[in-house]
Amino acid sequence: MLGMKKRPRPKRENVVIPDFLLELYKIQTGMDVDTTSINLSGKHTQDANTVRTFPSLSGEEKRSEINRAHLKFDLKSIPETEVLKAAEIRLFRKQLRHRRSVKSNSTIKHPKQQVTVSDILKYQSDGTPISRVLDTKLLNCGNGGWETFDIFPAIDRWRLEPRKNFGILIEVTSTDGSLAKDEHLRLLKRRKRDSGSVWETQHPYDEDIADTTWLQEQPLLVTYTDDGRGRQRSKRAPRRKHRKKGKHELCRRLPLYVDFNEVKWNDWIVAPHGYNAYFCEGKCPFPLADHLNSTNHAIVQNLVNSVNPAVRPACCVPTDLSSISMLYLDEFEKLVLKNYQDMVVEGCGCR
Repeated sequence: MLGMKKRPRPKRENVVIPDFLLELYKIQTGMDVDTTSINLSGKHTQDANTVRTFPSLSGEEKRSEINRAHLKFDLKSIPETEVLKAAEIRLFRKQLRHRRSVKSNSTIKHPKQQVTVSDILKYQSDGTPISRVLDTKLLNCGNGGWETFDIFPAIDRWRLEPRKNFGILIEVTSTDGSLAKDEHLRLLKRRKRDSGSVWETQHPYDEDIADTTWLQEQPLLVTYTDDGRGRQRSKRAPRRKHRKKGKHELCRRLPLYVDFNEVKWNDWIVAPHGYNAYFCEGKCPFPLADHLNSTNHAIVQNLVNSVNPAVRPACCVPTDLSSISMLYLDEFEKLVLKNYQDMVVEGCGCR
């Protein structure tokens, strides 16, 4: 069903939709060209038609501190048949305010911070990770927002060797190479307390559950894949309207609005709430007019039907279909943005 083995039945109350996915959905639905590709400037995503997001798993807290975090992700929801095109980790940057010097009453700017993202290849016996650098950036702490880091090689390796998925290591250092003191990147759920403990508890009723900002600011793995079903079409010309001939209700496109709430799919489809699918209906009388978009086979079939009614006449069917973008929760309760082709009838004809 729509490329899935079964109908998803997720618990919607457990899921927070990242603003990033909602914005990407708006971009896809606002494109002038009917395409199943995910086209993002500066990224190798043009051959992808599916986007998935993954929050990090819990369990690496003891290895982490404010500016040095171990993050691990479960990738089992990506079908083996899909081809990975790009992968990135999104990290939220908190804008740090400049300090003022008490002596000179002047502004003291925060030093820049170096962010290094590495693939953990294995752990030594003492727990020290052996890693390979994937991406690194020098950030100005006076700026905020999201920063992306390319981790395609790591995700590609983990898919080939799932048992060697030890996660990624993120280190934020000062220009002298030491761990940065100020928390510019939001890597951990709990902020450091005077007790010296960063992660005190993960109880579901912990006081930090009220911190809804974490759900939108937590590190996020984003993968871009291709399921092999995508194709692109050029923008269509406006449809021509034709008058009905005589009493015949000729082959034509009619409205059909699919309401996902009405068909009980609203528990797993986030957006859209519904869409105009349209359908084809009408007669294909002999002789077939040019505007009925007929094939030579349909013309001959109707010719035979005119002398032998036992042969069925040509049928009114979709001849041109377009794609739509859907944001939904899969059977693993992972958020997926996919461009599905052949979802909307654009033209009808006699075939």
